[in-house]
Amino acid sequence: MARDNDRKHRAVTTFQRRILNPVMRRIPFQTALETTGRTSGLPRRTPVGGRRVGDTFWLVSEYGEKSQYVRNIRANPRVRVRIGGRWHEGTAHVLPDDDPVARLRTLPRSNSAVVRLVGTGLLTVRVDLDG
Repeated sequence: MARDNDRKHRAVTTFQRRILNPVMRRIPFQTALETTGRTSGLPRRTPVGGRRVGDTFWLVSEYGEKSQYVRNIRANPRVRVRIGGRWHEGTAHVLPDDDPVARLRTLPRSNSAVVRLVGTGLLTVRVDLDG
């Protein structure tokens, strides 16, 4: 099972990094999370699905602690989120005690279905947006 999950993770992340993400990052209204690279210090933008609720943005990482953006958040929680074409600054929090499957039920269905389908280590992330 672990070997299958590793294979699935490698296949999906290769597709996302090389094909899907470069295209999605260019779509102005695609929701994106910008973290600071923990090694390079450079901005790293990742298309994400999620939902803004008041001054909070919620998302579920498909690969949890294996996700590069989760590792970047652990190193520096200051992030930006592009919602509806507009950037918002905030502080991200990784929430291992939150139920990511239940959280997905509150997020947009199309993204949630994909996260459930390809994900192997779901993890909730909350971004507290600045003012």
